[in-house]
Parts: sequence; C-alpha cells; structure tokens
Amino acid sequence: MFKTPKFTNMLNSIIKEKSSENLSGNADDELPVQNNQINVSSRFTSFSEHPQLLKLRTMQSLASTFNVGDPFFKEHDFVTGTVTHINGREYINYSSYNYLGMNGSAEVNDAAIEAIKKHGTSVGASRLVAGERPFQRDLEKKLAEIYETDDAIVFVSGHATNVNVISTLFGPKDLIIYDALVHNSIIEGIKLSGAPHFPYLHNDPASLENLLVKNRRNYERVLIVTEGLFSMDGDIPDLPKLIDLKKRYSCFLMIDEAHSLGVLGNTGKGIYEHYNVNPHDVDLWMGTLSKTLASCGGYIAANRDIVDILKYNAPGFVFSVGLSAPMATAALTSLNIMLREPERVARLRNNAMLFLETARKMNINTGRSQGYSVVAVITGSSRKAVSLSSALFNQGINVQPIIHPAVEEQQARLRFFITSEHTEDQILKTCEAVASLLA
Repeated sequence: MFKTPKFTNMLNSIIKEKSSENLSGNADDELPVQNNQINVSSRFTSFSEHPQLLKLRTMQSLASTFNVGDPFFKEHDFVTGTVTHINGREYINYSSYNYLGMNGSAEVNDAAIEAIKKHGTSVGASRLVAGERPFQRDLEKKLAEIYETDDAIVFVSGHATNVNVISTLFGPKDLIIYDALVHNSIIEGIKLSGAPHFPYLHNDPASLENLLVKNRRNYERVLIVTEGLFSMDGDIPDLPKLIDLKKRYSCFLMIDEAHSLGVLGNTGKGIYEHYNVNPHDVDLWMGTLSKTLASCGGYIAANRDIVDILKYNAPGFVFSVGLSAPMATAALTSLNIMLREPERVARLRNNAMLFLETARKMNINTGRSQGYSVVAVITGSSRKAVSLSSALFNQGINVQPIIHPAVEEQQARLRFFITSEHTEDQILKTCEAVASLLA
C-alpha cells in the first residue's frame, strides 16, 4: 500500500520542524560556507550519480556483456502496422496498438488532412481560454453515444486522463479499491488524490468483496477501478460480478477501456457489449484515443454531473491545450469505421485466438492471456526476455520485452499485440520462431 495521508502529514510536519530549526540558525544543521559559497557534494549537483541513472547504466552494461542490443527506442522509418521498417529492413511487427488497422489508413489520413486545412494543427490554448471547436464536441458526442452516457470529455493524454480524473473526483475522505495489476496512470491518480486505497487480488471478486465488507462503512465515496482488458496479460475482469458488488456496497465503478475498445464486443464497443450488460451500471468509462482510434489522447464518458466537474476542475483539462483538429478527427473517423466494419473486430479476434492456440500447442507459456488482442510469452527472467527479443529481431520479428520493475522478475515476458491486419502466415512463422528459440 502507498503512503497514507496520515503518514504524509506526519512527514510534512517533521520537514517543517527541521526547516524551522535551520532558519533559526542551528549551526549543527548548516552546510559549510566558504567565501559566501555553500559547498555541496558533487553527487547532488549533477544527475551523473542519480540512483535511477546508475541502475540504467548497470542494465545497459549487462546487455552489452550478454551481446544483446538495447531493445528500446528503435527508430521506425515509416507508418508502423503489421510490418515496420527499421534501418531499411522490414520486420513483422507486434509492438503497435493498431488493433483494427486504422493507423495509416487512407480514410483516416484524408480526414485528418482536411481537418488541418480547415482548423490548423493546434487550437492554441485550453478550451476554457480558446473556446470550443466542432471537432472536439463531435468526438465527445460520439463517445457518449458509444457508451450511452449523457456526455464525454476528451483530454490530450491517455495517461493524464486517469491521473486527473481520479485525483479530481476523489479525496482523503474517500476510499479507492483497485485491481492489483492496473496501469501506472491509475496508480498515479490514486496517489495524487490523497484517498486511502487498497489493491484487491487480480481479477478476484472475492478479494474485492472482503475489502468492501471491512472498509466500506468508514468512508464517504468509494471507487472500484479496474481495466477492461489488461495490457500486460491479455485477460479481462468479470464485469457482471463487479457491477453486482458496486450496487450492493454503494460504490462507484470505473473501467479503463484503453485496450478493450475496438477489441471486445461484436462491434468493438468494449467490455459492456462483450458481457451484454447495461453500460449505465458503470459510472466512469475511461479510454484512450491512441490504440484502436489511431490518434492521441484520452476520454471519460459519464453522466453530466461528472463531466461538468471535470470540465471546470480537472487540471489536465483546465490548464492544458485542447485536443487538436487532426487528432480529434482521426479518432472520430476511426470510431465510425469501427462501427461500420465489424468484420475488422472479427478478424482481430480470429488472429489473436490463432496466435494463442498455436503458441499453446507449441508449449509456449502464454500466462493469463485469453486471446483477445494481447498475448504474453512468459520467459521467467528479464535477461531471457531481452535475449529472446534480440534473437527474434535478428530473424525479422519486432516485439518488445517487458522486464522488471514493470513486472515481477519471474514474470518477465515478451508482449505481442495482435491486430486485425496480421496474416496467418505471419502468426504461424512467429510462433515457430519463438518455440525454436525457447527450445
């Protein structure tokens, strides 16, 4: 559990007392002064000995020792889809969230170009300062229509959406209970809110209910938050059970649909369509514009009260520039294509299941993946994950390793993002290469 507000308040009190002592002239705590200059250790006047940098340098040194290149920050030459080009060579690509093949499509590109011609590349300021634009509201209305909510609000960053929304709506008198494997953006929003918080065991409603039984009566608002599809493991929660618990214990329920919009449900509307439940039973539908929707940003679809609070109070909306014309138009066009062409969703599902079933037949450890769009190959150590990624890269397959501390060391993995546009030949070739290298 993170530091509680009580702990933080106590820490701040101690810091304040120490600061007062120094200001009052406590010689024992003063730094040495020579010629009107304060002498500080060189360790604290540059970042060359910063603990995080030293850890990074150690990892880079180990990678060099084991003769594997840095798997991160490779420069791609063109649009990344099922294939990508790096340094002039073509690779089968599994490191893109382009689930329905919208990024780079002619229809999306043409719509974004026309939007630039009419509105430019930026709106210049926050929407409170610069005013609304039709493309912003058109996108928000479409998102609200998808989730059957009163309204929606779009932010310029998916990560910032979770940070801002959670920290704006909840505070020290509230409680937040979250799945133990939720995204970093949710965790950061929880910490910033100052609300007490507990994780429940991953996808375990019994663990969640146990926390509600013990704690619900002690707080004002209580938020349950989880993901529609977990991007590290490729599994999904039991939404009907979460809705039942939310109702019985008078809580709010928030679902992060970053990886489930466009993936779950027959028309890609997400986890509520997958389970055929009433979308009104979820209070906060969050998602990103950068995966299925081939753009950049995030959104919240909710009732009008929630949206109004966010529009006038969320710092990442009030003090940040509004979403630009090409980004909003690309997302809206992608949404319309998704609804018009559900066959893309069906192809994605078939491809992901083909990858998962083929990998399992070859005795590849795919962890918790359920075959929707994300398939993990568990290697058991960060060194093995990086080595396997490097070996596959040498064979023309681009897939990123996920290593400690992003996951537990024994859960290090390669993470394959499957799209509707991957071919059967690409998938079979990849599984054969992974099996051969692991053997």
